[in-house]
Amino acid sequence: MNDTLDLGRAPRLLFLARGGDVVRAQVAGARMDRAAAGALRDDISTDEITPVRILSHYDARLARFPYTGFTAEDGTRPIAAGAVQAGGFQVTVAGRRYGKGSSREHSPAAEKLAGIRLVIAKSFERIYRQNADNIGLFTSTDFGLVERIQRGEAIPVDELVAGRDALAAAILRSGGLLRFGQQHLRAASPAPAPVASGARTLFEKIVQRHLLRTTATPDAPAPGEGCFVRADWRFIHEYYTGMAAHMLHATFGQPLALRDPASIVVFEDHTSYVDESPAHAGSPLLPNMRAMQEAQRQFAQQYGLRQHRTLTEQEARADDGSNVAGISHAMMAEHYALPGQLVAGTDSHTPHSGALGCVAFGVGTTDMANAFVTGAVRLTMPRVLRVELEGALPDGVAAKDIALHLLQLPSIRAGGGVGQVFEFAGPVLRALSTDERATLTNMTAELGGLTGIVEPDAETVRFLRERRGVAFQLEDWMRSDPGASYSDVLRVDCGGLSPMVARPGDPGQGVPLAALGERVRVDIAYGGSCTAGKREDFDQYHAVLAWGLEQGLRVAPHVQLFLQYGTTAVRDYCSERGYDRTFAAAGARILQPSCGACANCGPGSSTDAGQVTVSAINRNFPGRSGPGQVWLASPATVMASALAGELTSWAQLRAHPR
Repeated sequence: MNDTLDLGRAPRLLFLARGGDVVRAQVAGARMDRAAAGALRDDISTDEITPVRILSHYDARLARFPYTGFTAEDGTRPIAAGAVQAGGFQVTVAGRRYGKGSSREHSPAAEKLAGIRLVIAKSFERIYRQNADNIGLFTSTDFGLVERIQRGEAIPVDELVAGRDALAAAILRSGGLLRFGQQHLRAASPAPAPVASGARTLFEKIVQRHLLRTTATPDAPAPGEGCFVRADWRFIHEYYTGMAAHMLHATFGQPLALRDPASIVVFEDHTSYVDESPAHAGSPLLPNMRAMQEAQRQFAQQYGLRQHRTLTEQEARADDGSNVAGISHAMMAEHYALPGQLVAGTDSHTPHSGALGCVAFGVGTTDMANAFVTGAVRLTMPRVLRVELEGALPDGVAAKDIALHLLQLPSIRAGGGVGQVFEFAGPVLRALSTDERATLTNMTAELGGLTGIVEPDAETVRFLRERRGVAFQLEDWMRSDPGASYSDVLRVDCGGLSPMVARPGDPGQGVPLAALGERVRVDIAYGGSCTAGKREDFDQYHAVLAWGLEQGLRVAPHVQLFLQYGTTAVRDYCSERGYDRTFAAAGARILQPSCGACANCGPGSSTDAGQVTVSAINRNFPGRSGPGQVWLASPATVMASALAGELTSWAQLRAHPR
């Protein structure tokens, strides 16, 4: 590739500022310097860079859509489809934690296709930046580049990769991961075990057992250094498979030689309700969604890959019970992942399986495409942050409340957990079920971490035996060693926690419900998603609604309540216990297993900006679940709020029944 990034004598920079007027002026043709742009927007999510409604595109058509979900401080969305490309913008400038949220590679792909060559931000989320590297889009935290670029100065590539790990720099110099992979990964072999490595964390032990030796990476990577690992399981879902197939066939032709196809699992889990999705139904996008589904089905059939497909309600009524399906990362914990294994998936909530004591992390499309043909998964070796959950968890406080508490900590809000491994430990953790532990590891995506992990124990063995019929025996090495090194230890006195909610806009805007200080009317209540669609989440939903029926309460007249199972096993569990009858009697609409409103892909999403939702999902970024406002809460709080018609905890409702 070229030795410099030369953007010409009059390059265009797009400052993603807090002020909507500032952004609108730039789109209209105004040129600004850093001072004139004013304060920059922080926490710009991939939902804002490429909203879910356009993710059916996986080719050059993405060029029309970067930043079409970007929301300014005044609540407006000042960037229309085609505006970035038409404006000739080449550099994007933003605040901290740029690219947080989903692992969708569509975001940097759309930017690059629209003409963006460099993104400058105060900090980046791990998956976004890795995805950008993989397609050859430069990123930098050096704001000194802004003035130099505006003067027309060509920037040496050496400067753009300065401070990056050697692997990231090599991938960028190669023009992307697929080219790099063909040069360095075809002959990758297991790395030798270290002779004497001292005390290690469980994460480090698992990575070492899966580490690959390549010509471009160290045999014993230190934190911050890049490496490649072998995954026991690789999984993908329909938002990524068409893009992966497109780039692989374009690069290598057909047929492909996939590495160890028996360890690849394909899920169709996001699109079973698109006919009712407010973001898709009745729009020109619906045929694109069907084409995206078909692209995955054809790829899986062509290469004989194992598939799980969620069913529409009509299909489910005709199902004989043999279909095993659900949300991909929840299914991995229910059917595939085991302690000590390594799992890579094209979803930011892949860490869900870390509750079983394995290393599970999300990757983008190019990472997975490369892994399909080389067997190697890219990893930047992280530090491990230990979270000690101490004391005793009060009645009515769930793992979701712990997660929302962690998310509002100033250090986490500032990005202190970005790219790290969250190792959950302590007496409260040990007392939690595997389902509740999975809520914590799942939401390390929101914490900014690479993954979350729990040392496997007797509870893990019980889960595997009772849920999966697996007689698993723990091995002595499956724990962190005393004296292992951590970047930090967060100690949480769980005895002081109470039910939490997170204000609309970001999961980090948490507040104890009792301290909210305002009454918030609710229009929609949603229980489901990978985070809150598990068996014990439905135990919580049922407990509150059954109590409500005993008190003569049903869902408030102005509230729509949706309950969506995470997997078919959860659905069958609820049916066997009669939960579905309670849900129906209380006034809930019951939805088949699937990703739904959480990803703006089904019933439960808002349809109007004035609507307020209380939801058990994991993120509430602008536009994530429709145009309305989304409050995050635990399963019990969501149900209590549905009965009350306003935000309230179950304890508050029991004390003052409506």
